[in-house]
Amino acid sequence: MVIKVFLASSSGSTAIKKKQQDVVGFLEALKVDYTQLDIACNEENRMWMRQNVPVDKKPTNGIPLPPQIFNEDSYCGDYDTFFDAKEDNSVYAFLGLPPPPGSKEAEQAAKVLGVENGTPAEEPKADGSVDASAEVPVEERNGDAHGEEEQAADEEEVEGEGEGGEEEDVADEETAGDEALAEEEEEAVEETDEVTEQANAQEEDEQEEADEDRDEEAEVQEEEEAE
Repeated sequence: MVIKVFLASSSGSTAIKKKQQDVVGFLEALKVDYTQLDIACNEENRMWMRQNVPVDKKPTNGIPLPPQIFNEDSYCGDYDTFFDAKEDNSVYAFLGLPPPPGSKEAEQAAKVLGVENGTPAEEPKADGSVDASAEVPVEERNGDAHGEEEQAADEEEVEGEGEGGEEEDVADEETAGDEALAEEEEEAVEETDEVTEQANAQEEDEQEEADEDRDEEAEVQEEEEAE
């Protein structure tokens, strides 16, 4: 499978040039094999791109602008859909390619597959350990807990006050464990909020740049129609 990126090497639009650079730079960072096809110097490339962009994906004037991305003859999308896929960590799915093992996209796909199969993947805690209870069916966990409660009640009747002291120690340990888990969850939420804020800031910057260059894109579209 060959990824094709249709570009305009001699475009007079700053916005188009920046979008083309963003797409090419990100593909190179991911080490994705791709081919650049220039529509400015090759009329055949220009016509092929226009004919193979789906009608419902074309702008109102019917003339799609670069960059446009294909997997062989299958249409992937334009810059906007590519940017959305990048924000969602789903670029490989956007390109119709399998994500490499160990990538964020591969991990997300594994989690989704696990949920669909009814066996969600275990997530390590902050200390690197895994919750062992996730491996045991709910019924068995409940049964074990019930059995332990009955055993504890019997020992209380036999051992009296000594057993009561041990139960207090166990309760203290459980409370400490719950507090540690709550702190881990708070740290995870803070990290998620920070990432979300960064993504929102980047998206706002991109929108501002797009607004500034909208007039330039309109000029390019008029040039395309004139040709």
